[in-house]
Amino acid sequence: MSLSRAPRGFLLTAGAMAAALALTACGGETKGTSGGGGNTNFVTNTGGITTIAKGERPAPDTLAGDTLDGGKLDVADLKGKVVVLNVWGSWCTPCRAEAPHFAKVAEDLKPKGVEFVGINTRDPQKTKAIRFEEEFGIPYPSLYDSYGKLILNGFPKGIVHPQAIPSTIVLDRDGNIAARSLKAVSEKELRSMIDPVLAEKAGGQ
Repeated sequence: MSLSRAPRGFLLTAGAMAAALALTACGGETKGTSGGGGNTNFVTNTGGITTIAKGERPAPDTLAGDTLDGGKLDVADLKGKVVVLNVWGSWCTPCRAEAPHFAKVAEDLKPKGVEFVGINTRDPQKTKAIRFEEEFGIPYPSLYDSYGKLILNGFPKGIVHPQAIPSTIVLDRDGNIAARSLKAVSEKELRSMIDPVLAEKAGGQ
């Protein structure tokens, strides 16, 4: 079907898919530097994990929708807790490598007020994504974002936008973005992103 004869709805969907595919899929070499210009007040270490000083942290936009298990979830409802967002796909080899670490740390830190939320992307059918969660014992919900709309529209552009799959973003108790990784992380790296934020108090230093 030529684009000139394609229905308008198809063109919009194709455009959204093309934009989503602009993300670096499973990019193991992407460094944790901020996108865009301007002073973002980031402190980036050599491990590819970017952090933002308290008081300089931006808030994400709306991150809400259907979950893989058929429920509804709005990340804004988790304000008051430390929230770990993990962007993943069942087709992504680095995502499979880090999944056991996320399952373990999520179980360990839930009693301390840390909530994990997945953002499943580019899985055109839920079945493979659900099997992924079952295989690795993922204990937390994942928003189903098959075309990448949440990824494209849910984060400030050019600041902490997740530009690779997998990506991980940590929100502080005020709901602001405190840390970001653009690569698969080990258990040690994941905890290094969460622990400093968990030690903070909401609205304080």
